[in-house]
Amino acid sequence: MARGRPRKAAENATAEANNGATVGYEAQLWKMADALRGSMDAAEYKHVVLGLIFLKYISDAFEEMHARLEAERAQGADPEDPDEYRAQNVFWVPPEARWAHLKAQARQPTIGRLIDDAMAGIERDNPALKGVLPKDYARPALDKARLGQLIDLISNIKIGDEEARAKDVLGRVYEYFLSQFASAEGKKGGEFYTPRCVVKLLVEMLEPYKGRVYDPCCGSSGMFVQSMEFIRAHANGNGNGGKAKADISIYGQESNYTTWRLAKMNLAIRGIDGQIAHGDTFHNDRFPDLKADFILANPPFNVSDWGGDRLRGDKRWQYGVPPAGNANFAWVQHIIHHLAPTGTAGFVLANGSMSSNQSGEGEIRKNIVEADLVDCMVALPGQLFYSTQIPACLWFLARDKKNHRFRDRRGHVLFIDARKMGRMVDRTHRELTDADIAKIAGMYHLWRGEKDVPPEAVDGRTAYEDIPGFCKAASLDEIRKHGHVLTPGRYVGAEAQEDDGEPFAEKMGRLVAQLHAQQAEAAKLDAAIAANLKELGYGG
Repeated sequence: MARGRPRKAAENATAEANNGATVGYEAQLWKMADALRGSMDAAEYKHVVLGLIFLKYISDAFEEMHARLEAERAQGADPEDPDEYRAQNVFWVPPEARWAHLKAQARQPTIGRLIDDAMAGIERDNPALKGVLPKDYARPALDKARLGQLIDLISNIKIGDEEARAKDVLGRVYEYFLSQFASAEGKKGGEFYTPRCVVKLLVEMLEPYKGRVYDPCCGSSGMFVQSMEFIRAHANGNGNGGKAKADISIYGQESNYTTWRLAKMNLAIRGIDGQIAHGDTFHNDRFPDLKADFILANPPFNVSDWGGDRLRGDKRWQYGVPPAGNANFAWVQHIIHHLAPTGTAGFVLANGSMSSNQSGEGEIRKNIVEADLVDCMVALPGQLFYSTQIPACLWFLARDKKNHRFRDRRGHVLFIDARKMGRMVDRTHRELTDADIAKIAGMYHLWRGEKDVPPEAVDGRTAYEDIPGFCKAASLDEIRKHGHVLTPGRYVGAEAQEDDGEPFAEKMGRLVAQLHAQQAEAAKLDAAIAANLKELGYGG
């Protein structure tokens, strides 16, 4: 398998950026921005703030190139020619939308209308952003004094210098704000935000180096952002000169219009090209003929109103008609339908998907298992998600488990129980650490037969082996004995207890003697208590 530098080196290079809990500037900026929210609902305020952050980003990128073109005027460069910018994949920003102009007017009562005009101007001159940017800053309910303060605050985000751009400061701020809004909004917000550590685990396990990458419910595009970060981190030595963008094609679909806009902005901030469609994936599949090499997804859990009764005869239901009251196995089969002949998929589902027998779900799961599509199952720890306390798991599917990129894995499934992993980052949220992610992904890669897994990531191992309480490679026969239930805890067994060196017979003799001594002591105490009660007149 062609590979650049070892994973460990890449992880070290991006460790700070990858750890969602290690934030400083982002957290401080959030606190200040949140203080300006006042009584505004988080769902509404989200678009106010993220729209301005996006505007600041493209304006700064524009100004940087504008200065460069200005310096090259003598050589014929024209800093006011939009084509000069488009040729370098930089958004053209018309004069009325430039940040310096807006900042100068930040304290004026007309600032809301000026921002709306700026957004409209950018959309007019950049067709890729048409219909994407928020344009409701002039509404009377939006406090213009606070809006002006927010502009002053965002003006302090430094992204122009080389160091800040290398660290993707604005990208990190944008992602951090998305996560904080998800937390503030609860379930409603969490529908579009998948915790960074979960996305990173999916990406590290699937390794989407090149080909078509698809997310049928892409939310704010976190899967794509993380996939591109993974590729860029591994680009050195891959023979592509670091040109990661040319190696994958991105396809996504999102049904919620405002979330779709966030997805488009999130990718634009990173300079990532992708086909992100708006529409209901089940009823208006915008990529009906797509066969993807990699599919990553976090579908909404247990959706009951997905309109399944209108899709009873759909060609995607090859393994059984999913119940109208739960979309989980509709998502699974939609994903299978869109997998290329050697494609792999990783996605999040509620734990019930691993064991449910309601409404024919058990039969669908059985058919998928018997088709030998399930490659790996991972049980996740609780409290990872902002949106729900429902326990979740990861499914990994492989359309063809023969020896293509990896060893022949036909007839076997890897089970990993990661429920005890992770650390609490606050009172209500847990996060998988980089070491946790490296161990889970590393064991999967060893099991697949990959040769370059850093031994330190998997407790010194250089080849796969079952670890009681953590991982187990099970045959289809074993899975049949468990009624096609895919819960890892059924297979991995109990964690091995540390051997203290004491022979079993001696240990049992010592423990039995200890028990008898404790029982005799308890009898003495009972007698003493009874005697005392009798003296006090309470005894018989």
